[in-house]
Amino acid sequence: MKRALVLAMILGLAACKQDLAQDTTPVELTAETLGHFCQMNLLEHPGPKAQIHLEGMPGTPLFFSQVRDAIAYARLPEQSHPILAMQVNDMGAPGATWEDPGRGNWIDADDAFFVLGSAREGGMGAPEAVPFGTEGPARAFAAQEGGTVMRLSQIPDDLVLTPRDAAPDPAEDADFENRLRALSRPEG
Repeated sequence: MKRALVLAMILGLAACKQDLAQDTTPVELTAETLGHFCQMNLLEHPGPKAQIHLEGMPGTPLFFSQVRDAIAYARLPEQSHPILAMQVNDMGAPGATWEDPGRGNWIDADDAFFVLGSAREGGMGAPEAVPFGTEGPARAFAAQEGGTVMRLSQIPDDLVLTPRDAAPDPAEDADFENRLRALSRPEG
């Protein structure tokens, strides 16, 4: 009898401890929603947005002023928490515009079709990865604005992890080298 009671208690505790799946339902932007990198109000910036849900942080996704920034964040090696979901605005949804990318039109980034290399800049003035829920509107946008249609897994790191102007500046390189030389000279 004592053994059965102990077994029942162990099973009861195990049932209580079962992990519940964390809710990754998209969270709508508000006047208080700030971008993770820029700490600026997202509603004040044009273009599509993104949110990333991290394990252990329920209900408080990280928001991004640009989709490109969210993709870059997801690819950085310094993650503190596993990413459970990344959602982006579907720019092909009814009513979505560059000035107002919409409400309730969040889609999973893995399911999206992205246009990279278009003439459009994101909310922070950098090149953007423009997301669409279906391929047709993505191709139409690319035909009008330029760019290439890709799935998330096809986007090369150098399109999201490099600075806006990746072309080397010889004058800046020479200045940097001169400053390094000055620092390495022995005092005396």
